[in-house]
Amino acid sequence: MTKDQSTLFDHPEGYGAISRALHWLMAALFAWQFLSVILHAVDREMPAARFFWSWHMSVGFLLLIAVVLRGVWALVNLGNRPRHAAGFLGVAARLGHLALYLLMLAVPTVAVLRAYGSGRGFSAFGIEVFAGGGERIPELMAPANAVHGLLGWALLALTLGHIAMALAHTYLWRQDTLTRMVRGRPAPIGGAE
Repeated sequence: MTKDQSTLFDHPEGYGAISRALHWLMAALFAWQFLSVILHAVDREMPAARFFWSWHMSVGFLLLIAVVLRGVWALVNLGNRPRHAAGFLGVAARLGHLALYLLMLAVPTVAVLRAYGSGRGFSAFGIEVFAGGGERIPELMAPANAVHGLLGWALLALTLGHIAMALAHTYLWRQDTLTRMVRGRPAPIGGAE
């Protein structure tokens, strides 16, 4: 079976199983993160807020791993991926996706740097990622203190825009954009798979 025939790899008509699995896994993890931040902002003493917030760093680290894997997988599939439309919307889509990837990488990276700079160490889901050195490194903590929250809110805004555009392509303009990420390739003419 070639790359073109495999359902694992991306294809110009749709995304493969691995791209789709990473996309929807990350969507669920981002929903968790955004919910944890919103609840924390509303009332950090609320039991639901404390529960979701207690997993915020672990889920954020998992997202960092997932975005790196997704980026590598996207590069493996670069020549096979569905193309963006031509014109203004295509350029906007490319720039929007680039901004999403950069923020998905930057937000958790600065948080990990802050954790390292705190000197306390860091564990994700109970697994030690690095031990605490005991000494604070303000130069590593300052960037995250300055931008982590701001970039996180920007990521939420871009994510909502991404969702809105996927729905607009599907329901307003009747294009198969969402189908490519839900089912992969569109069904052949005649409906046979």
